[in-house]
Amino acid sequence: MFNAIVSADTLRTTLDSVSVLVDECKIHLEADGLTIQAVDPANVGIIAGMAEAGQLVHLELDEETRKLHIAIDGLEYTLALIDPDSIRQEPDLPDLDLPAEIVIEGRDIDRAVTAADMVSDHIALGVDADAEHFYVDAEGDTDDVHLELGREDLIDLQAGDAHSLFSLDYLQDMNRAIPKDAEVTMELGEEFPIKMHFDIAEGEGSVTYLLAPRIQSD
Repeated sequence: MFNAIVSADTLRTTLDSVSVLVDECKIHLEADGLTIQAVDPANVGIIAGMAEAGQLVHLELDEETRKLHIAIDGLEYTLALIDPDSIRQEPDLPDLDLPAEIVIEGRDIDRAVTAADMVSDHIALGVDADAEHFYVDAEGDTDDVHLELGREDLIDLQAGDAHSLFSLDYLQDMNRAIPKDAEVTMELGEEFPIKMHFDIAEGEGSVTYLLAPRIQSD
């Protein structure tokens, strides 16, 4: 029998951030909290989440019956578990040494993604090392969107040349899970995946998204 106690808000926020990419995942319950790593069926987006132990949700696993018992605020649930062998293998987060890193507010990501969605189904994210700014480009059949955020508009900027094209659908899904007041660290390169890290539940948990780029053919 395994028991764990996790903050309700932390658990909810962690699962919300995972559900934008996958419908099922393995949850690792440990003494100091829970961890999740999952990849979407198309192998385009990866999510890694961690939540520290809290005090409101009681999780109890009965290994013989393969049932998870959940108790929260007077309510009790019993969930049948999925065979872990039937779930997609958990991904390893690649150790990418990307040349550019910015720290940006979640609301600015939301503004960029919302604007890009008006004209296109893909979005280019990059950093101009000489001009020291982060930029967003979206090109449609007739309309374009361009956004620049300089050093003074960002929380932090480690300038290095970067430019990659991404599916807007995936970024929209990830954007929904990013708190508007979050400080989001983004690591970028030239036609490399983007890594986004941010804290959740007032620092009681953290999320890392990794999104593969759309490679442009010559």
